[in-house]
Amino acid sequence: MSSEPEIGSSSTTAPEESGEKISKKAAKKEAAKQEKLRRRQEQEEAASKTSSLSLEDESFFSNYGDVTLTELKSTEDPKAGKWREAVEGMGKEWTDVRDLVEEIVGSEVLIRGRLDTNRTKSSKLGFVILRQSGFTVQCVATHSEENKVGVNMIKFLRQLSSESIVDVIGVVVHPKEPLTGTTQQVEVQVRKVYCVNSALPKLPLIVEDAARSEADIEAGKPGANQDTRLNNRVIDLRTSANQAIFRIQGQVQVAFREYLLSKGFLEIHTPKLMAGSSEGGSAVFRLEYKGQPACLAQSPQLHKQMAICGDLRRVFEVGPVFRAEDSFTHRHLCEFVGLDVEMEIETHYSEVMDIVDELFVFIFTKLNERCQKEFEAVGKQFPFVPLKFLPKTLRLTFPEGIQMLKDAGVEVDPLGDLNTETERKLGQLVLEKYKTEFYMLHRYPAAVRPFYTMPCADDSRYSNSFDVFIRGEEIISGAQRVHIPEVLEQRAGECGIDVKTIKTYIDSFRYGAPPHGGFGVGLERVVMLFCALNNIRKTSLFPRDPQRLAP
Repeated sequence: MSSEPEIGSSSTTAPEESGEKISKKAAKKEAAKQEKLRRRQEQEEAASKTSSLSLEDESFFSNYGDVTLTELKSTEDPKAGKWREAVEGMGKEWTDVRDLVEEIVGSEVLIRGRLDTNRTKSSKLGFVILRQSGFTVQCVATHSEENKVGVNMIKFLRQLSSESIVDVIGVVVHPKEPLTGTTQQVEVQVRKVYCVNSALPKLPLIVEDAARSEADIEAGKPGANQDTRLNNRVIDLRTSANQAIFRIQGQVQVAFREYLLSKGFLEIHTPKLMAGSSEGGSAVFRLEYKGQPACLAQSPQLHKQMAICGDLRRVFEVGPVFRAEDSFTHRHLCEFVGLDVEMEIETHYSEVMDIVDELFVFIFTKLNERCQKEFEAVGKQFPFVPLKFLPKTLRLTFPEGIQMLKDAGVEVDPLGDLNTETERKLGQLVLEKYKTEFYMLHRYPAAVRPFYTMPCADDSRYSNSFDVFIRGEEIISGAQRVHIPEVLEQRAGECGIDVKTIKTYIDSFRYGAPPHGGFGVGLERVVMLFCALNNIRKTSLFPRDPQRLAP
């Protein structure tokens, strides 16, 4: 009786016909041969499967991939590559992510965004979330012969890195279940997808970490500190809160210009290179200008006054201001955007305060009308209570403010300036008594104001000047200016300013000058306090402070 060892196929078996027993060496050799054959068969089967996938996806190849450099060079050739063919062939305008709403369900759209999240459920189903200016939408790629979406497209999606720039062509549809992880409540069924630019696989800052609220961080979720965010500001700016902050900032400038232009003001641009300082003191950036000493303008003060003397009557400026601040505080910067105003005065310096009153009530009202979505985005990361302000802004004299502080048990110099602590305390007292977080304090002591501030007529210890406060912090300084040359020279000397360096400024008043006044406000500080943020660096695009000169 014989046996047949099941080593391989029946054609290779070796029965013991002669009755001789197969040696162990021969059996081992035969087993190795059969194992080699088995592996070859597996490789052929795998190759066959790969070939099948390639054949399956071959007709879909033009629907996905990386955009080539030639295509990105703004070529006018519509057949330069599959991305350009797809985009040009679609014949539609780009759709913003924020405009992907229920009303356009069923429409085919062309969108671009950053890859925020990437999830692959299987070889035939992939999800990506695209982010554009703080708005997010879910895009779903499902294997479909009809839509020419193959498994290789899903594989392509899976290998895309976060923050890459991606274009998607697809159809807007209702999601099967309500979406909680995106701002848009519709999703896009992907038909075509192209990577315009790949981000590094590992980034120095993750947007999700930069977007954490303090409550999330306290709950143990990963976050990023301020220095890390500012060191990688380009990535940090991509968070929804930052996108909203700088849109709010833009609307402040729009409303500022809108109101002033309606009141007959002219926008001007003054030089930022000065022969002498505009404010006095040591907080000035000095430099050499073609062999002579110069400095960066601490404000447009002198030149906007000269513009008034040039009969421009009412002027304003939005531009950079430089202060060589030595203090590293939550509200000081070495460079910020100044919103400055100067105007003729007809009878009384209160005319300037009237403009401030109407201007900022207008700005705040317009922000509340135009920026509700932005407030929501900021509030998710930095919760805040809306600013309380009155239709007619509260005005208190400096002595009245001092008395409120004294009545509350706070000791202050009646002829000195307020420090940060006393400003905040007064702000609390005003809120409790008058129900407003926006108010004016005027008739400041002359000793704490710049040399060009007009003294009060009834008491030379005080001046025709004012400060304006939001949430207990000063945002505006303003005053009637001295337009009498002799008085200016005297005041400049008393403040330690070399009169020779501002000779052209003083001389402009010798040729006939109308009474005038004005004010200046820091744009970043307005936004910071309006949104109750805790640091001005959050409202400066690329902050410059005593320790930061980059990026």
